[in-house]
Amino acid sequence: MIMVTGATGTVGREVVRLLAARGVEVAAVTRDPAARFPDGVRRVVGDPSRPGSLAGSLDGVAALLLSPRAVGGAAAELLALAAERGVRRVVVLSAVTVEYGGGYRRFAAEFERVEAAARASDLTWTFLRCADFAANTLAWAPQIRATGAARGVHGAAATSPVHERDVAEAAVLALREDGHAGRAYALTGPRSLTQYDRARLLGEVLGREVTFEEVPPEVLRRSLLAQGLPADVPDRLIGYAAACLAAPGPTTDTLPRLLSRPARTFTTWAADHAPAFT
Repeated sequence: MIMVTGATGTVGREVVRLLAARGVEVAAVTRDPAARFPDGVRRVVGDPSRPGSLAGSLDGVAALLLSPRAVGGAAAELLALAAERGVRRVVVLSAVTVEYGGGYRRFAAEFERVEAAARASDLTWTFLRCADFAANTLAWAPQIRATGAARGVHGAAATSPVHERDVAEAAVLALREDGHAGRAYALTGPRSLTQYDRARLLGEVLGREVTFEEVPPEVLRRSLLAQGLPADVPDRLIGYAAACLAAPGPTTDTLPRLLSRPARTFTTWAADHAPAFT
């Protein structure tokens, strides 16, 4: 059995779907007792930041997908409990900022602490250090639906946004296959794009012009919080955009090597999520 923390998150939900489609036994951890998953998936109602709430569900689990956002500061405790219950392998969703820098230091430090806990545990580990998710573009959706324009900071900041399905496919490989123990993979999309590029490509998919308007950081912060996004999200986006204005984020060939195919483009991501913007 494979246990997925953050099972309703951007990557976790895709991992659950892929594993279920392959007939793999999955335990999907969620705080929401009403969360829905594919048929055959075992829903585990618990709080990963309080590992004791999962103790009774770890028996029979061979591998664990660890989401730092779901686990918070309890990674070491959860990993110790997992090892005690017979879990052998952990795959950590981390960030390229651990390896390449960028953004506010405190956010990279959060991922570093989780990676350190995995290294110190009795489990074999794999780190998936992800570039900024293409799914962060969904923060533009309310603005584009209302005005046809996206608003943000540092329009010339360049990153290589990664499709969450590619990250999920890499996670499934690392969770199920040998050969990934002790590896840290930097996962990015195939092409470096500015904010202006993203808006243009999104417009091409939608069949209408989408412009990008630069606004001061505090204006963006208020807008994102008004949309109901978590309080840390504005600083994560603003800080990383500022860093990538000075030096573009990395572009790697890791996903093509892992998946034996090209990484999905931002245009593919936009087509997959077009209804959110209309």
